[in-house]
Amino acid sequence: MYVLEFIIIVFLMLFAVLYYLKKGDSLYKFVVDGAHVVYDKYAPYSYKAIREKVKELGQNFSVKDYAIQLTLFGGGALVVSYLYFYNIIVSLIYVIVAMSVVPYLQYLRCKRIYSEFIFEQVQVYTTNTIMEFQTTQSFVKALEGVYASGVLQDPVLSDVKIMIDMSYQNGVIDQSINYMNERYDYYMTKNMHQLFLQITKEGTRDSNDILENMLQDIDTLVEGVYRDRMDRKNFHRQFIQYGLMLYLLVMLIQYLLQVETYRQLIKDPIVMVSLHVIVILNSYFLISGEKYYNENVGAE
Repeated sequence: MYVLEFIIIVFLMLFAVLYYLKKGDSLYKFVVDGAHVVYDKYAPYSYKAIREKVKELGQNFSVKDYAIQLTLFGGGALVVSYLYFYNIIVSLIYVIVAMSVVPYLQYLRCKRIYSEFIFEQVQVYTTNTIMEFQTTQSFVKALEGVYASGVLQDPVLSDVKIMIDMSYQNGVIDQSINYMNERYDYYMTKNMHQLFLQITKEGTRDSNDILENMLQDIDTLVEGVYRDRMDRKNFHRQFIQYGLMLYLLVMLIQYLLQVETYRQLIKDPIVMVSLHVIVILNSYFLISGEKYYNENVGAE
């Protein structure tokens, strides 16, 4: 009886998803529009800016991407929870919970993409400012050259313009440098700014050699960051595979005990609670790993 109900529900879910993907149904549009209204009202401004930048970069999720991810999470939760508990009601609860995680994972993904974008922009800012300074021998003129070159994008581009305006307004570069250091807390920006402060206030005979060494240090740092990102992606793939395999250990247990024996065993409340704890802990393990992978991008 339960098996038949399970098959019917899976069939109905797949049919609904495929239908809406094909038709672009107005019901789906209504739900999406409603979600956007809530998002625009309650989402933090900082995340709105991040989401807009990710969209501008062309890396936002499409409707199809969301639908596929919801289907995978919901279908996976349905299959796994049914294999654990053989209870349709419990499985549907897990399906709802699993699908509700998708927006959070998209939030983490957007933060990672934005962080990687900002790091690349800061690297471009520092490298080009040093090269412009070697030509102009003026920090403000170097900033103006970088600003006009078209190599930067917002928000870094706008912040460089603020630095230029602050430097002319105050007559010194200290406040503009402090502003940029607070906005982008990276070693390479702080080290570069400290060097320019020293050159501007004290002067140095070998500034070109020092700047060349700094360029090499930045290149080494960037190379290490990109190597770290590749290693993290490979580890992340293995981590997800390992987490999913933990869910399927119940299949091994049922193979060893036989399905009927297992279904009798889960009628015991202690066993049932233990299985819920196993599923929840493994889910927490996976979500925590996703959070770490997306938030700690290893910029510096």
